[in-house]
Amino acid sequence: MPHLSDVVDLLHGWYPPETADSWDAVGLVHGDPEQPVAKVMFAVDPTLKVAQEAAAWGADLLVVHHPLFLKPVHGFAATTPKGRTLATLVGAGCALLTAHTNADQAIGGVSEAMAAALGLTDVRPLLPAPAMSMDKLTVFVPVDDADRLRDVLAEAGAGRIGDYDTASFSTAGTGRFRPLAGANPTIGDVGRLEAVAEERVEVVLPRRLRKSVVAAMLAAHPYETPAYDLVELADPGTSDTGTGRIGTVEPTTLGGFAATVAAALPPTAHGVRVGGDPERAVRRVALCGGAGDFLLDTVARTDADVYVTSDLRHHPAGEFLERGGPALLDVAHWAAEWTWLPVVEARLREALGDTVETRVSTICTDPWQHRI
Repeated sequence: MPHLSDVVDLLHGWYPPETADSWDAVGLVHGDPEQPVAKVMFAVDPTLKVAQEAAAWGADLLVVHHPLFLKPVHGFAATTPKGRTLATLVGAGCALLTAHTNADQAIGGVSEAMAAALGLTDVRPLLPAPAMSMDKLTVFVPVDDADRLRDVLAEAGAGRIGDYDTASFSTAGTGRFRPLAGANPTIGDVGRLEAVAEERVEVVLPRRLRKSVVAAMLAAHPYETPAYDLVELADPGTSDTGTGRIGTVEPTTLGGFAATVAAALPPTAHGVRVGGDPERAVRRVALCGGAGDFLLDTVARTDADVYVTSDLRHHPAGEFLERGGPALLDVAHWAAEWTWLPVVEARLREALGDTVETRVSTICTDPWQHRI
């Protein structure tokens, strides 16, 4: 049976917290990393009813999309809705983890899951994210200490390339130096030229980890003054991740595609609102899970026939349609993001097999329950 830390590491590997927007609050909210995890439940919103469902089912971990605490708090007394939610989870021994904007942009994330649910093919990010800026660290170390130093570098986050970690390259050589007065050499004597069998160890690392990786290397290196160099690698351009998605569907009409969207998403009182001629031809589709009116200008510059998102406001939507560009489909925020839950559930089951039970919450947490 995995521990909570094992499950968290998997989820953070798929949806890295560092890719979340600066204003966001993601990651492990509550829970002991050493506690065993046998049941994991997934939901969009950490509401009281969802927490009660997780507690009644005996979940050890509740994974949600929307943060419980987006703003700092000084307490979570059960006299408030959020406090009651967390108190319910704590009382049931159920941990809580949030994957929000880090899950929005990721491969296999919210917008990509929504694109798959709506039948899009040839999918790519609508607004590609910049690829991670990388450095390369080269350090020279005595042969007997090379393996330990490689382990330290890997633990600090260096040597991750795609789906591989602890990646490095080493070449053998000879290090030469003469300790001067005041030195406290690990190897050799003051005033005498020394030759040591060394390895040149090279690793790549995310630039954001530069300070911590170098600090870890210096702390673990046996030499008083290690020889190393660090260079910035060339600009990597854009990545396969990013905001929203754009892709292709079988030729249809706006009315026909709206019906497809309504059938693909879980039902809500909101339904699907349509802006545009129902007979308009549709082949290229842009979308964004959650509130997506901030991408309207980006969508206008694409070849999309329709843009599917949530929470479109009156004036921006009206002005967008007046330009004569893509049509608009406005769907319930909860329904659009719910499409991610079966995807991440299946991903976790594939990774952990029958060591855990999983469940997608059956509760609709869309705030609009009736339409008259």
